[in-house]
Amino acid sequence: MKKHNYSAGPCILPQEVFQKASQAVLDFNNTGLSILEISHRSKEFVAVMEEVRALALELLGLQGKGYQALFLQGGASMEFLRIPYNLMKVNGKASYLDTGTWASGAIKEAKAFGETIVTASSKPENYNHIPKDYTIAADSDYFHCTSNNTIFGTQMKMFPETSVPVVCDMSSDIFSRTIDFSKFDLIYAGAQKNMGPAGTTLIVVKESILNHTGRAIPNILNYQQHIDKESMYNTPPVFSIYTSLLTLQWLKNLGGISAIEKVNEAKAALLYGEIDRNPLFKGTAATEDRSIMNATFLLENDTHKELFDKLWKEAGISGLNGHRSVGGYRASMYNALPLESVQVLVDAMKELERIA
Repeated sequence: MKKHNYSAGPCILPQEVFQKASQAVLDFNNTGLSILEISHRSKEFVAVMEEVRALALELLGLQGKGYQALFLQGGASMEFLRIPYNLMKVNGKASYLDTGTWASGAIKEAKAFGETIVTASSKPENYNHIPKDYTIAADSDYFHCTSNNTIFGTQMKMFPETSVPVVCDMSSDIFSRTIDFSKFDLIYAGAQKNMGPAGTTLIVVKESILNHTGRAIPNILNYQQHIDKESMYNTPPVFSIYTSLLTLQWLKNLGGISAIEKVNEAKAALLYGEIDRNPLFKGTAATEDRSIMNATFLLENDTHKELFDKLWKEAGISGLNGHRSVGGYRASMYNALPLESVQVLVDAMKELERIA
C-alpha cells in the first residue's frame, strides 16, 4: 500500500531523490565508490559542494547580492548559539519574536551573550497566533524570528520593515513560498523538512554583517571561518549535502519556488477547507496565521478518536498525530507531499463524518 507521509520531520522527499541517492550509496557518479565513503576533498564531492551552495542562492534569488551559503552541522539548534556568537556585540543586545518552542529555544541561548529582548510573544495563548504590531528596538544588533512553527501550525505572512539586521529560522518552510529573501541578513534551516535528510543545516548570510562583535569566536562557531573554508572547515556530512543537492535540483526542474508555492497553496486550501467545513473538526491556529506547511487540528468530540485513527491508518497515512503541546493532529505538507495524499486525508475526514 502507498504510504502518505505527514511526518513533521525527518520528512518526505521526492521519490526521484530517494532513487538517485540510493544509487549513489552503491556507486557515486560511476566512481566505483559509495557517496558514504568518498573523500570530501575529492573533485567529485567538491563539485557537489560548489553546486549546492550556488543553487541554494539561485533559488532564493540571492546570487551576486553579497550572500554566502553554508552547509554546516549541528541542526538549527546549533544556530541558536552560533547566531549571537557571530552577531551580538560585546555589551550588545538582540530582539527576538517568541512564536513557539524553537523560538523560545533560540531566546534561551541568546541570553547567555547579552541583553535579549522579547519584542512580543504568543506563549500565553499557547502560541496559536503570530504577534502583530510589535516594535523592534532600534539599537538591537539583530532581530530574530521563526517563519513557520511546526508544532503550533502558525506561519508568518509578513515580516517587519526595520533597519536592524533580520535573522530568520526557516527550518520548516524554506523553499516553499516566494518571499523577497533579500530582506533577511541571515537565514538558517535544518535540512530535514524541505531539503534533505537530517545532518546538515543551510545558513545563508550576508557577509557584510559579520566580524563586528568585538569578541573572539571559536573557529568551529565562526561563520567567517566556514565561508573562508567554503563549508569544509571540518568534514562535512557528505550524504546529507548530496541529497540536499538532489532535492534542490528537483525543485529547480519543477520551476523553482514560485512553482512549488502554487502546489503548496492548493494542498493547504484543500485540507483547511475540509477542517472548516466538517463539523467534526476544528483548527487550532488563528485563521490568518495558518501555516501552509503544518496544519494542526482537533476533533470536536474525542469519542471519535479511535474511529478516526482507524480510518486514516487504514488509508495508508503515516505521521499524523499532533505534538503533545497541542494534541489532536498535525498534517505536515512539505514540498514533496503530493496533492493526492492530501485528498486521501480529506476523504478519511469525510468518511468519519458519514459514519460517526
